[in-house]
Amino acid sequence: MELAYVCEWEKRPKSTHCPSIPLVCSWSCRNLVAFTTDLKNEDDDKDVSHMIHIIDTEHPWDVYSISSGHTEVISCLEWDQSGSRLLSADGDGQIKCWSMSDHLVNSWESVLSSSLDGDPIVALSWLHNGVKLALHVEMSGSTNFGEKFSRVKFSPSLTLFGGKPMEGWMAVTVSGLVTVSLLKPGSTLLTASESLCRLRGRVALADIAFTGGGNILLPSLFLRCTTDPLRREKYPAVTHLKFLTRENSEQVLLCASNQTGSIVECWSLRKEGLPVNNIFQHRSPVVGEKQPTILKWRILTTTNDLERVSAVALPKLPISISNTDLKVASDTKFCPGLGLALAFHDGSIQILHRLSLHTMGVFYGSSSSNQRPGDESAIKRQRTGGPALHFKALQFSWTSLALAGVDNHGKLHMLRVSPSMGQVLEMNTTLRHLLFLLEYCMVTGYDWWDVLLHVQPSMVHNLVEKLHEEYMRQNQALQQVLATRIVAVKASLCKLSTATAARACDFHAKLLLIAISSTLKSLLRPHVLNTPDKTPGDRLTEICAKNTDTDIDKVMINLKTEEFVLDGPPLQSLQQLIQWVGDFVLYLLANLPNQGSMVRPGFGFMRDGASLGMLREMLVMIRIWGLLKPGCLPTFTATSDNQDSMQLLFRLLTKLWLCSRDDGPPQEPDESLIDECCLLPSQLLVPSMDWLPVNDGIIVKLQGKHPLRLQFGKASSLPGGSAAPLEVFTRSPGSQKMDNLRCVHMGVCPTEESKACTRCGCVTMLRSPNKTNAMKQWEQRWIKNCLCGGLWRRIPSTLT
Repeated sequence: MELAYVCEWEKRPKSTHCPSIPLVCSWSCRNLVAFTTDLKNEDDDKDVSHMIHIIDTEHPWDVYSISSGHTEVISCLEWDQSGSRLLSADGDGQIKCWSMSDHLVNSWESVLSSSLDGDPIVALSWLHNGVKLALHVEMSGSTNFGEKFSRVKFSPSLTLFGGKPMEGWMAVTVSGLVTVSLLKPGSTLLTASESLCRLRGRVALADIAFTGGGNILLPSLFLRCTTDPLRREKYPAVTHLKFLTRENSEQVLLCASNQTGSIVECWSLRKEGLPVNNIFQHRSPVVGEKQPTILKWRILTTTNDLERVSAVALPKLPISISNTDLKVASDTKFCPGLGLALAFHDGSIQILHRLSLHTMGVFYGSSSSNQRPGDESAIKRQRTGGPALHFKALQFSWTSLALAGVDNHGKLHMLRVSPSMGQVLEMNTTLRHLLFLLEYCMVTGYDWWDVLLHVQPSMVHNLVEKLHEEYMRQNQALQQVLATRIVAVKASLCKLSTATAARACDFHAKLLLIAISSTLKSLLRPHVLNTPDKTPGDRLTEICAKNTDTDIDKVMINLKTEEFVLDGPPLQSLQQLIQWVGDFVLYLLANLPNQGSMVRPGFGFMRDGASLGMLREMLVMIRIWGLLKPGCLPTFTATSDNQDSMQLLFRLLTKLWLCSRDDGPPQEPDESLIDECCLLPSQLLVPSMDWLPVNDGIIVKLQGKHPLRLQFGKASSLPGGSAAPLEVFTRSPGSQKMDNLRCVHMGVCPTEESKACTRCGCVTMLRSPNKTNAMKQWEQRWIKNCLCGGLWRRIPSTLT
C-alpha cells in the first residue's frame, strides 16, 4: 500500500477548517469522490458552512465545491448504483439529492430533498435496484465471461408495475424513525416514516442491508460489544457498526473504543437448534417435522487491542466469502475485496482480512513521513507539531485497488492497494489479476481508472493482447455489447507507455469511425416497408464484403439507390463527418509507405480488415449521396482538374482491404500498391489529422514511486511521466483547436465554452452551433458520455 497523490487546500493565514467535526466521504462506480469539510467563516468563528466537494480522480485539482445548505454537520454521503447522483444527510434530518447539471462532473445541483425536522440521520442508503453480480475468482482462468461474473437472483427493494425497480432512498434517525422516499415517474417525491419499535429509543449507530428476497434489514443489535467481560469494561463505547456488505445481512463488523485504543469484532447471524424438554423427546415425530431453530448472533473473530480507530472502509467488490472462496483467494494470491481498511488516530492505516481479521497490509501515515515506528525524530516532530494527521473518512474504490482518505485538515489522499497485498508475485500472475478486474469493469460498465493505477508501461502490450484474446472468445452477442468498451479500455492502457502511445490514437480514431458508420447507416430507410429482416445498412455491408471490385461505380450498381434518397439538409449538415472519413482514408493511404516503424498513428488500421471494410462501405454510401447532393461530398485539393479523387481512394483502399480480409490469410501490401500510395501526396493534398486531444490527466504522471503533491483549484503542471512526448501529442501554442466530436476547427483562441472528457481529454463545444436535426441527433448521442464512455467536465474558454 503506497501513496499515489495528496491534494491539499490553498494555505490561508488562519486555518478555517474545523478538525474536530466528523467528515464523510463516498466513492462512486464512475470514480467520482465526494467528501465533506466544514469551513469556519474568517470573520465569525461561530458561523460554519458545511461544504460538499466532488472530484474526478483523474483531475483531483478540478474540485467542485457545493455550499450544501445543510444547517448541521453532514453525517452521510451515498452515491447511487449508476454513480451519477449523490445523497447527503445531516444532523437536522435534512436529506438532499444532488445530480449533475448539463451532465458535467464539475457542475451539480440539488433537485430533490426530504426532511425529518430536528431528527439527526445516522444511516442512509439508496433502495436496491435488484442488480447483483458475483465475482468468481476460482473461474478467473475460464474463457467465458458468464462463468467469471454471474448475475445473482436478487429482488429489488420496491417494484413498480411489471417488476421495474423503484428508485428512492431510506434513512434511519437517532430517535428510531425509518423514513423511505420514493421517486415517482414524474420526478415527484413520496415520503413515509415509521418507528422501528413501539417505544422511541436512541439509536446511536445503524446500518442498512438488503436480502435477496427484497427485504431490508436494519441491525437493532443489542449485542454486548465483546464476549470477554474484562474487555467489555475496558472498551465501553461502540463507535462503528457496519454490515460486511450491503447485500449480506448475516455478518456485522463492530468496533468499540476507549480514549486510547480500540477492538474490532466480526459477528455472524446463525441458526441454532432449540433444546427440547425431555417430556417431548419420546413423542413420535410427525413426518417432515424438523427440530425448532432460532437465529442468534455469535462472535466469529476478534482482534487484539489496537490503536484508536478513526475510520473504517469496507470493500465493494462482490466476492462471496465462503470458505472455498477464501481458499481460492489464498491459492491465487488474489486479494482485492478480501480486506477491510481501518484508519487509526496515529495516522496509520491497516488492511485486515474480512473474516479472520488478520493484518494483510499496513500504511504508515504521512505525519510520520513514511518512517517506521521507533524512529525518534519522527516521534518528536509529531509531539511538537500539534495533533497528528489522521484519516477521518476512508473509502475503497469499486475494484478495491485504491483507497481514498480525507484527513483532519480536509486534504485528500489517494492510496494504491496492491492486488496481492504486498506479496511478491511473478509478472504473469499480476497481469492475470489486473486483466480479471479490467474484464469486470467492462462487463459492469464501471470506470477502470483505479485498475490503471497499477499498470506499469512494460505491462501495457501484454494486457492489450490478452484482453483482445479473451474478448474474441466470447459469443457474438456479448462481443457486440462490449465492442466500443473494449476499444476504450485498450486506448486508455496504450496511453500509459510511450511505446504504445500511437496505438492509443488508432483506438480513438476507431471509436469515432464506429460511431460515424452507425450514424450514417441509421439514416438509410428501406424503400418498401415489407422488406425482409435485413436493414439497408446490413445489405450494404453484405454487398461490399462480397464485391471485391476496385471500381466504386461497379460496387454501387448492386445497391438499391432509392434506399439512399435523403432530403438535402441532413446530408449537408453531416458534411463535416463525411469530410473526416475522406481525410482519414487519404491520410491512411498516404502513410502506408512509412509504416515500417510501429510508432506512427494509423498503423493499427493497416491490418484491421473490419475497419478498412467499414471505411470502404462509407465511401460507397458517400458516392451515392454525392450524386444526389454534390455539396455533401468531402473536398480534396487535387493537382489536376480531371482527378476523380473518390475513385482513386476507393481503388487503393480496396487493394489494402484485400490484403487483410478476415476470411483469408493476411498478406503484405504489394509493391504496386505502395508505389501508388507514394504518388498520392503529389496528386492530393494530404491533411494533417488532429489525432488525439492532449491528455492533461494525472494517471500518466503516476508511474514514478514518489507521491505527487497537488493543490485544489490549481491545474497540475507536472512533467509527464513518460519520456519526450510524441509529435502526435504536442501542440504549438498557435495551432488550431479542434472540436473532436463535431470534427470542426474552433480557431486558435476559441470564444465558445467547451467541455472535455475526464478520461481521454476529447474536447467539444458545450452549446450546439447546429440547427439541423441530423446533426443534433449526432450531438445527442454524446450528451451524457464521451465516445470512450468517460464523463464530461466544463473547461473555461481561455484554457481550451
